[in-house]
Amino acid sequence: MALVQEEGNPYLKTSSAVAVTQREQDVAKRSSTGSLSKEKSEYTDEKYTGDPECDDLKATRHRWIVQTFFAWSFIAIIAFHYIPNSVVTRPVEALWIPIVQRPWYRLSYPLRLTIGWLCLLGIVFGSAFGFPLQNGTSYGDRAISSLDLPFSNSASGYRPPEERRYPGLPSSPAFSFSRRAKFFFDAETITKHWFFVNTLASIIFFIACVQMMYYLGVMQWIIKHFAWLFFKLMNVSGAEAVVAAASPWIGQGESACLVRPYVDLMTESELHVTMTSGFSTIAGSVLVAYINLGVPAQNLITSSVMSIPASLSISKMRLPETEEPVTRGHVTVDRGETKGGKPANALHAFSQGAVFGLVVAGQILTNVLTVLALVAAINGLLTWIGRGFGIHHLTLELIIGYIFYPVTFFLSVPRHEILRVSQLFATKLVANEFSAYLTLQDIMHNSGNPLSPRAYTIASYGLCGFANLGSLGIQIGVLSALAPSRGKVIARIALSAMICGFLSTLQTAGIVGMLV
Repeated sequence: MALVQEEGNPYLKTSSAVAVTQREQDVAKRSSTGSLSKEKSEYTDEKYTGDPECDDLKATRHRWIVQTFFAWSFIAIIAFHYIPNSVVTRPVEALWIPIVQRPWYRLSYPLRLTIGWLCLLGIVFGSAFGFPLQNGTSYGDRAISSLDLPFSNSASGYRPPEERRYPGLPSSPAFSFSRRAKFFFDAETITKHWFFVNTLASIIFFIACVQMMYYLGVMQWIIKHFAWLFFKLMNVSGAEAVVAAASPWIGQGESACLVRPYVDLMTESELHVTMTSGFSTIAGSVLVAYINLGVPAQNLITSSVMSIPASLSISKMRLPETEEPVTRGHVTVDRGETKGGKPANALHAFSQGAVFGLVVAGQILTNVLTVLALVAAINGLLTWIGRGFGIHHLTLELIIGYIFYPVTFFLSVPRHEILRVSQLFATKLVANEFSAYLTLQDIMHNSGNPLSPRAYTIASYGLCGFANLGSLGIQIGVLSALAPSRGKVIARIALSAMICGFLSTLQTAGIVGMLV
């Protein structure tokens, strides 16, 4: 049809010929100047044409990869409920043991240790200097970040740049769903993004969904297999693996409830790991709150996952295992019985989760209000004292910020922004991470001097954890209630665990500073 129209219309034919000739001339010109590679991006489908249907197709061209991955993952989960795991594991073991495992252990221990260190150095320096530089970064900044890695022993992760993030990952699903409840107020109130209306509603909805997934067995499956992974990779006990794997999903208090029968039997090192894991991550119940503030979801999720091996490593270096754990060699997830018994169905579980979410939202609201008021009162007193000595704006954040200045320097934050980022870390430790994220977003959107993208990324990773004075009391209270006979031990090691959890989040921030 296009050919017939072109033959009947000389103008169309002439314009088409001119377009083809122009393209050939451009290609010839680019090839002669050595820029032929740029011609491909100009004339291929990467260029937007102005056609809405065509441009929408180009904008979503890679989403099928993410969606296909998740679809096949769920299919595999369902299939392996009916297919024995040995169908896959036996062929893998038949190849792995004779080809890799036996030859490896035939080598002497010094040789294996040397190969391991060379591989580690290759990963560190390859990650630091192998990826292309982003805007506002330099290889010197990455070199500074790599200096703190000899003091750590955890897995690293790569955070892709902004333009490479997966387009199919929703940034705030719970918040978008909560808009359906705008009949309580009006559309204008919802768009004001009030903390009480938007954030707390998202938290209630998310917790209700988690409780329903517990009833369906989804959360148990995820936690058990994450725990099995760290149990195999890091040689920790089953209880430690379960708590560490569950902390990013359900938080510092309820993660210990998953191993409730074993808390009273835990060794001192296991208790330290349990508390450190809770301090080094955030919970899924508050994840949507930080996303609603504007913090990228990818930063929060990546930081929490990276902090799992980091917390295990740092805790074991601080308090090594000297006893024989009861749960060594097996992984068990125990949810226990709720006060009202097991839910009748999924809808009943969702309803119970909503009630529990209301309790959590109320605790968050009251804690944020009281902690912010307490910090403001202390800062007011310090400012009044400082004026008597000629020191203006003397606050807790300023004092602890200077203490954290060397640490922030080794995270490779740009020189002129080190003090501002270190004060954010101080806010997190003294008040809580929510207050720190509020301050961070206020700096980015309401101040005339926002942080650079590099400093913002490092700060968003370093703040992602429950290591603060308020959570210290929560951890002591929860574990002491689960194991009353170990109350003195828990209180004695709590401060050490909080510091280790804080260092875990800083370590993930240092790795990110080496890569961005």
